Amino acid sequence: MTENVWNYQPTSGHLTGTDLTGYKVEAADGSIGKVDKHSDEVGDAYLVVDTGVWIFGKEVLLPASTVVRIDPEDKRVFVSRTKEQIKDAPEFHRDKHLGDTRYREELGAYYGIGGPFGGPPV
Repeated sequence: MTENVWNYQPTSGHLTGTDLTGYKVEAADGSIGKVDKHSDEVGDAYLVVDTGVWIFGKEVLLPASTVVRIDPEDKRVFVSRTKEQIKDAPEFHRDKHLGDTRYREELGAYYGIGGPFGGPPV
Protein backbone atom coordinates (compact mmCIF):
# COMPACT_ATOMS: atom_id res chain seq x y z
CA MET A 1 0.00 0.00 0.00
CA THR A 2 1.34 3.37 -0.99
CA GLU A 3 -1.48 5.76 -0.17
CA ASN A 4 -0.17 6.39 3.36
CA VAL A 5 2.92 8.08 1.91
CA TRP A 6 0.66 10.89 0.67
CA ASN A 7 -0.37 11.99 4.18
CA TYR A 8 1.54 14.07 6.71
CA GLN A 9 2.62 12.26 9.84
CA PRO A 10 0.57 13.40 12.86
CA THR A 11 3.80 14.32 14.68
CA SER A 12 5.17 16.54 11.85
CA GLY A 13 3.54 19.71 13.14
CA HIS A 14 1.76 20.28 9.84
CA LEU A 15 -1.28 22.52 10.11
CA THR A 16 -3.76 22.33 7.24
CA GLY A 17 -3.83 25.59 5.32
CA THR A 18 -0.28 26.62 6.24
CA ASP A 19 1.56 27.91 3.18
CA LEU A 20 4.92 26.14 3.05
CA THR A 21 6.03 27.84 -0.18
CA GLY A 22 9.54 29.24 0.26
CA TYR A 23 10.35 27.11 3.31
CA LYS A 24 13.86 25.62 3.25
CA VAL A 25 13.94 21.83 3.06
CA GLU A 26 16.44 19.89 5.14
CA ALA A 27 17.21 16.25 4.39
CA ALA A 28 18.66 14.05 7.13
CA ASP A 29 22.15 15.10 5.99
CA GLY A 30 21.75 18.69 4.82
CA SER A 31 19.80 21.25 2.84
CA ILE A 32 18.21 20.23 -0.47
CA GLY A 33 16.38 23.38 -1.53
CA LYS A 34 13.12 25.27 -1.04
CA VAL A 35 9.45 24.36 -1.30
CA ASP A 36 8.16 25.64 -4.63
CA LYS A 37 4.68 24.11 -4.41
CA HIS A 38 2.83 21.95 -1.94
CA SER A 39 -0.45 20.24 -1.28
CA ASP A 40 -1.98 19.40 2.06
CA GLU A 41 -4.94 17.49 0.67
CA VAL A 42 -5.63 14.37 2.72
CA GLY A 43 -4.41 11.37 0.76
CA ASP A 44 -2.65 13.54 -1.84
CA ALA A 45 -0.22 15.71 0.13
CA TYR A 46 3.25 16.44 -1.20
CA LEU A 47 6.05 18.96 -1.57
CA VAL A 48 7.63 20.06 -4.84
CA VAL A 49 11.17 21.11 -3.92
CA ASP A 50 13.30 23.33 -6.14
CA THR A 51 16.78 21.90 -5.58
CA GLY A 52 18.61 24.91 -7.04
CA VAL A 53 22.22 24.01 -7.79
CA TRP A 54 22.13 20.85 -5.65
CA ILE A 55 20.88 18.70 -8.55
CA PHE A 56 21.39 21.17 -11.36
CA GLY A 57 18.21 23.15 -10.89
CA LYS A 58 15.83 20.20 -10.96
CA GLU A 59 12.75 19.72 -8.85
CA VAL A 60 11.85 16.73 -6.73
CA LEU A 61 8.46 15.57 -5.50
CA LEU A 62 8.39 14.39 -1.90
CA PRO A 63 5.36 12.62 -0.44
CA ALA A 64 4.09 14.29 2.72
CA SER A 65 4.98 11.26 4.86
CA THR A 66 8.68 12.08 4.44
CA VAL A 67 8.14 15.27 6.47
CA VAL A 68 9.14 14.66 10.07
CA ARG A 69 9.03 18.21 11.38
CA ILE A 70 7.97 21.66 10.29
CA ASP A 71 9.50 24.70 11.98
CA PRO A 72 7.22 27.64 11.13
CA GLU A 73 9.36 30.12 13.07
CA ASP A 74 12.52 29.30 11.10
CA LYS A 75 10.55 28.44 7.91
CA ARG A 76 12.14 25.00 7.56
CA VAL A 77 10.77 21.59 6.67
CA PHE A 78 12.75 18.54 7.82
CA VAL A 79 12.44 15.27 5.91
CA SER A 80 13.47 11.76 6.93
CA ARG A 81 15.49 10.90 3.85
CA THR A 82 19.11 11.57 2.94
CA LYS A 83 20.12 13.67 -0.03
CA GLU A 84 21.23 10.52 -1.87
CA GLN A 85 17.89 8.76 -1.27
CA ILE A 86 16.03 11.78 -2.60
CA LYS A 87 18.37 12.09 -5.57
CA ASP A 88 17.85 8.37 -6.40
CA ALA A 89 14.03 8.69 -6.41
CA PRO A 90 12.20 8.42 -9.75
CA GLU A 91 12.94 11.57 -11.75
CA PHE A 92 10.28 14.30 -11.53
CA HIS A 93 9.14 16.65 -14.29
CA ARG A 94 6.37 18.98 -13.11
CA ASP A 95 4.57 19.26 -16.47
CA LYS A 96 4.62 15.52 -17.01
CA HIS A 97 4.27 14.01 -13.52
CA LEU A 98 2.28 16.32 -11.23
CA GLY A 99 -1.09 14.77 -12.11
CA ASP A 100 0.21 11.41 -13.33
CA THR A 101 -1.26 8.51 -11.35
CA ARG A 102 1.33 6.00 -12.56
CA TYR A 103 4.19 8.27 -11.48
CA ARG A 104 2.54 8.72 -8.08
CA GLU A 105 2.29 4.95 -7.70
CA GLU A 106 5.96 4.54 -8.67
CA LEU A 107 7.05 7.26 -6.25
CA GLY A 108 4.75 5.88 -3.54
CA ALA A 109 6.32 2.45 -3.98
CA TYR A 110 9.82 3.98 -3.76
CA TYR A 111 9.10 5.83 -0.52
CA GLY A 112 6.54 3.38 0.89
CA ILE A 113 6.47 -0.05 2.46
CA GLY A 114 7.53 -1.93 -0.69
CA GLY A 115 10.35 0.49 -1.45
CA PRO A 116 14.05 0.35 -0.60
CA PHE A 117 13.41 1.80 2.85
CA GLY A 118 11.36 -1.17 4.07
CA GLY A 119 8.53 0.87 5.49
CA PRO A 120 7.19 4.27 6.28
CA PRO A 121 9.63 6.98 7.39
CA VAL A 122 10.70 6.99 11.00
